[in-house]
Amino acid sequence: MFRLSIISFFIFSLLLSFSHAEKVKVFEFTNSELENLKVRKVRGAKAKTEYSVGKNENGSFLKAIANNSASGLGKEMKIDLNKTPFLNITWKVEKDIKGIDETSKKGHDYAARVFVVKKTGATPLSNKAMNYVFSSNEKTNSHWTGPYRKQIIDYVASSLVDSKENSWVTVKLNVKEHFKKFLDLDLGEIDGVAIMTDTDNTKQKAVSYYKNIYFSN
Repeated sequence: MFRLSIISFFIFSLLLSFSHAEKVKVFEFTNSELENLKVRKVRGAKAKTEYSVGKNENGSFLKAIANNSASGLGKEMKIDLNKTPFLNITWKVEKDIKGIDETSKKGHDYAARVFVVKKTGATPLSNKAMNYVFSSNEKTNSHWTGPYRKQIIDYVASSLVDSKENSWVTVKLNVKEHFKKFLDLDLGEIDGVAIMTDTDNTKQKAVSYYKNIYFSN
């Protein structure tokens, strides 16, 4: 009887934890979604990054190939950071961009990055953003003010300094905490999320993959 009560208690606790778990998926990574995402080519870039979707035994993913090119895929959506403050990303870099200074304008390229955006004015230039990057050269958790705009913080979520090329890496980032700490914004919600793989500054080639991008508590 005592054992039965203990088992029942653990089952109840497990169900309770699941009932309080929240998850907001950002991207589906389907062909139909890809056709409807906002594409923004970076000013001055000679070409757009090539994006395509694929699927394996672990689900759908997005493949990005940048060859002296730069463009992002964005989605406007409200995310309640009081309920789901954590951004979860699974990604890998197949071909990286080593030997560059990512903190400078000339070297400001990343094989993979995910922007989280908050509208703070009438124009896109007034927006503030956390730019979560998969760095080829800087250590994980390094961060600095973006060389093009002081309203954007580059934050190294993953790095090839401490992970292997062509290996899937999963990260969980406290977006609410980061906006407060680095941009002095105590946010209740954000307004959009974007993906970008770019090599327009370094004129190199990068290949990366993205999957399972969602917010959670």
